[in-house]
Amino acid sequence: MSRASTGTTVLVKGNRPLWRGVVKLACRLLGHERAHYHSWLPWLKISGRTPLQAGAVHFHGRKIVDLCGLGELKARAGERIVIVGSGPSIKDADLSGLPPRTAILLNGAISLIGQDIAMPLAVAIEDERFVWRHFDMIRNKIGKDTLCLLAPGVIRALCEIDSDWLRGRHVILIDDVRKPYGLPRRSFDDLLDLDFAVLSLDETNGFSIDPDKGVFQGGSVAISALQYAIAAGAREIGFIGVDISNADGPRFYEQAGNVAFSGIAGAEARILAHIALAKAYGEQHGVRLVNHSEVSALALIGLESQPLDQTRS
Repeated sequence: MSRASTGTTVLVKGNRPLWRGVVKLACRLLGHERAHYHSWLPWLKISGRTPLQAGAVHFHGRKIVDLCGLGELKARAGERIVIVGSGPSIKDADLSGLPPRTAILLNGAISLIGQDIAMPLAVAIEDERFVWRHFDMIRNKIGKDTLCLLAPGVIRALCEIDSDWLRGRHVILIDDVRKPYGLPRRSFDDLLDLDFAVLSLDETNGFSIDPDKGVFQGGSVAISALQYAIAAGAREIGFIGVDISNADGPRFYEQAGNVAFSGIAGAEARILAHIALAKAYGEQHGVRLVNHSEVSALALIGLESQPLDQTRS
């Protein structure tokens, strides 16, 4: 169960309230191009987004928080960023030596805040099911000044549970290029017309050089975090805990028998293809991607293995 900000108890099945499933089904009736509207309907509104303004979040007609843009991440980031996932391998990693504001923590990796990670650069969450399942972790671990990269469905879920939690925070919207907030799904021809989109030759995978205009989502929030990390100006970007191939096992913070569903293992080829495209782009622009986990499937696309305590020379 979870308790909404209205004080009413919301029964949760499959990591989200049953009525959210009804909304998702109803939005499918709008057609393929608008089925993703369930992420923000019925009460979330993001207004005032322009090339120069990040906009603001409104819920039930009340303003909740002003959004930030990529500039906020750039101001905090250095030349090295480490993307920290919640794969099983993270349990054996020593992250205590990472400098402050180096790590972008994905989903359950936020549990490391205050322990192995004293001060993250940012946290990133795309799946609203994580919010419904682990809001207590979010509330207890994410500090007021922590930069939060959040998808529309995540923002809406946070507002439903406790909109006061979001007030005064630093939030960057993770907007899906293919299924953008407030707009119908983009076709392949639409994507070809975007000056910030880098597409693979078969046009199935993409990479955004301007995340403020949207990112390509591809089965893992690590892909979105990578696009932000490159755009923030990092020269070396590492991955740890982004195991992929063993993602159907317990995450490092979960117990056997109480494991939330993950589609990452089934989407392995798609995830690796997106990261391989970003790797090729990075190599052309002086950005090095490295793999800090010996068990990660990232080795399959040639990411150089490097101990976590080493930095680029």
